This record gives sequence, C-alpha cells and structure tokens, in this order.
Amino acid sequence: MTMSQSGGRRKPPTIHDVAREAGVSRGTVSRVLNGGHYVSPTAQEAVNAAIRRTGYVVNRHARSLITGRSDSIGFLLTEPQERFFEDPNFNVLLRGCTQALAAHDIPLLLMLAGTEDERRRITRYITAGHVDGVLLVSSHSGDPVAEQLRDAGVPLVMCGKPIGVGSKVSYVAADDRDGARDMVRHLVSLGRRRVGMVTGPLDTPGGVERLAGYREVLAETGIDFDERLIVSGDYSRASGEAGAEVLLDRVPDIDAVFVASDLMAQGVLSALHRAGRSVPGDVAVGGFDDSSAAVAASPELTTIRQPYDRISSEMVRVLLAQIGGEDPAAVILPTELVKRQST
Repeated sequence: MTMSQSGGRRKPPTIHDVAREAGVSRGTVSRVLNGGHYVSPTAQEAVNAAIRRTGYVVNRHARSLITGRSDSIGFLLTEPQERFFEDPNFNVLLRGCTQALAAHDIPLLLMLAGTEDERRRITRYITAGHVDGVLLVSSHSGDPVAEQLRDAGVPLVMCGKPIGVGSKVSYVAADDRDGARDMVRHLVSLGRRRVGMVTGPLDTPGGVERLAGYREVLAETGIDFDERLIVSGDYSRASGEAGAEVLLDRVPDIDAVFVASDLMAQGVLSALHRAGRSVPGDVAVGGFDDSSAAVAASPELTTIRQPYDRISSEMVRVLLAQIGGEDPAAVILPTELVKRQST
C-alpha cells in the first residue's frame, strides 16, 4: 500500500524500499548508513544509487534512539558574538567545517559562548548529549570549557594548540611560530631594523606562538631586542590601530611592524596613514592569516597564509575518527608567506 490513509499522500520511502531497490539486505543498507563498515564497494554503490532513486532520507530521531548519537556536531566559539561577525577567519572555518561534514550528511550547530554564563549553559547542553562532538575555536587559557568537555568524555578537537588543558586533547593548528619566523625574516631581509610587533592575545596559542617566532628571528639575526617594540592586541581592528599609535609614540623611528592578524593590520595601516607614514616606504607592514582583510587593505597586505580549508577538513576528520573510537590526535599544518604591496 503506497498511499497513507489520512491524506492520500505517498508514504516516504523506507530502508526496506532502499534494500529492495538495491537488491541487498536491510542489514547491508543499515551498515552503509552507519559508515559503510564491512560492506563491499559494489554493494555500497548499489545502496547509494538506490537512496538517490527512491529519495530516501534518514530518520535521524529514530536512528539516534538506536545508536545513542545525535548525528550532529557543535562548532563552539568562545568569543563575544560581535567578534564572530567582525573576524573573517571564523566564518571561513565555519564554512569549511560545514562543507566537510556535509559529505557525511552531518549537520553543524553554531554555538557562541562569549560570557561565563553562556559557556556554562553551552557546556551543560553539550554534556547532556545533544551533539556527538565539538569543534572548539578560539580557546583562551583559563577558559574551563575544553577541560570540562574532555573530562566529561565529549569528543573534542581544538583549533590551535591547547594552552593549560593538559594532554589527550585533539587539536589542528597552523604552524604559527614558523609562520611568524618567515614574516620577520622577510621584513629583516628588506633592511628593516626597528621591527615592532602587535601581538594577538597572549592567553591564546596564536598569540604566544607568533610572539615566540618574532623573538627568535630577532635573536638569530643579531637585532637587539627592545621591549618597547611589542604591544598586545586582541585580534580586532581597533586594537591594531591603538597598538600602532603606542608604537609610534614609543619608537618614532620604527620602520616595520609584524601584526599577528590581518584585521589588526588594517588598524595599523589606518594609524600609520593618519600619522603621515607611507607604507611600505616609511614602515613595512606584515599581517597573518591571508584572510579577506588582507586584500581589502590599502595597500594590500603581505601576510602569512593559514591553510583554512585543510584546517577545517582535518578538524572534522580527527573529530569523526575520535567519535568512532580512535585516540586523540594532533595535526600541525605549514603556513606560507604571501608577498603583496605593504612590504
């Protein structure tokens, strides 16, 4: 019987319809839907073709009752909501993770937790089993979320090296320190000797690692380290602008600035322009990320490219493997120097 008794509409196709269309058992269809383990390539292709022909859609609620899983992943950003909309990097990561999970037919839930109360509520929601795992972005040292999720047994992958969380936490990171070294070496190779830096927050992995790379290159090139040439930012454009004003006041003869994000570098360029300094003539400026902010800047920014597509896909791969029972893993990906007009 293909018509429902209440509205005369066709019943949605079932797993039995898919099995009959594919010429396989219901168990084979079930194994394909749950990851394809112990299914031959021929049978898997037959089932996938039958799903397309019948229009079968997985009943996630019914499957979650059987498997104990929610069949969804959380994308958790522990930053104020306005930062999500201001910083283009978060949107790129979110889009990449969404696309990577779409290949597995798994939805991604965006979770913003910028305050202590929000983090407490989100942690309670996650540990109640509403998602199968979490992609955690922008975790600060002292932020208890990562440790609480780990201790609760929630599969977790962090973006960036964890700070103060301990071992056995998966993460995927760009090589922040090596990228910083490449940028500072580039600035020094141009003959610049008064190289300042606007750091990221020093309670984040990127902030710590990029500052370490900056200091290492100054040491290896014999340039005297001057504490006045370092100011801290928070990855916002406003903090980059304020940082550049401080540097110009402290060290008027500054001739280069390494900025720990492209968005902050836009602020640095604004401050230099207002002070009558030409870029790169008077002051060379290098950013970090190769985000949309780099090409929107005037002049366009020389920067360090983070491989966001690979970061996203690796975060998803590592998390799904962990959900499947594998041990935590760490992945560090190389960066690339991209030269443009600001140097």
